[in-house]
Amino acid sequence: MTITRSIKDASDPRIAAYTTVRERDRLNAHGGRFIIEGKIALETQLTRGRFALESVFVCETRVHALGDLIASIPEGVPVYTAAQGVLDTIAGFPMHRGLLACGLKGVAQNPETLIAAARAKPKSTLLLCADISNHDNIGALFRNGAAFGADALLLDERCCDPLYRKAIRVSSGASLWLPFAHGGTADGLLSAVKAAGFTVWTLTPRDNAAALNTLPVPDHLVLVVGAEGPGLPETIIRAGLPVRIPMQDGFDSLNVATAAAIALARVFSTRT
Repeated sequence: MTITRSIKDASDPRIAAYTTVRERDRLNAHGGRFIIEGKIALETQLTRGRFALESVFVCETRVHALGDLIASIPEGVPVYTAAQGVLDTIAGFPMHRGLLACGLKGVAQNPETLIAAARAKPKSTLLLCADISNHDNIGALFRNGAAFGADALLLDERCCDPLYRKAIRVSSGASLWLPFAHGGTADGLLSAVKAAGFTVWTLTPRDNAAALNTLPVPDHLVLVVGAEGPGLPETIIRAGLPVRIPMQDGFDSLNVATAAAIALARVFSTRT
């Protein structure tokens, strides 16, 4: 049975990882840890997540309602409880969901390993993200990748952390189980996927790009998306086949996660 331990003092060292969660998010100061917020994300971690849990922190008024979830927490992972006011003080903001967990990032996945694993499959899709600095977009990209069968996400060093609390929540927990590698340059990642034999489509709204709906889908494909606003730099666009999503005249811009979802759905529909 999971042990539940009551916290009375916000300075209790046992819950130091949760202290001023919002401030730590802003400063990227969790180190090798990350924070999971809410029931859906924690359920995802417990059922299919690939990370280890260090602890769980629950508002004492939610313990009964979350009884089954708490019972499924691995043996040896402490569950701390506190009154709502204490929990809010510790987190640094009103914790309406009443549930936090601390995960351990562990050893980062290697992009070459993910690329090789995807290439070994009869058909595979990788989503390569360049300079995506918005956590909502990163979370949505993971959610879309999970929905439409992406084998992994490759994030360059300019992308924000997919294990940031908000990114996990927006992803509906997908970033807790969908394989990803984070680091290196977009140019370096492109060179690696091309060397492995992947076809590369670089998404861009430019008029002279190939229309997505006219293209046959290759067996091994990398979709490349760039930052909201500026999009992909010219060197990245030219590193693959430029591909556009046809739209109404006079309107050429979609949210990056929406554009990725449309492209992923097109690929997915040809493989099901």
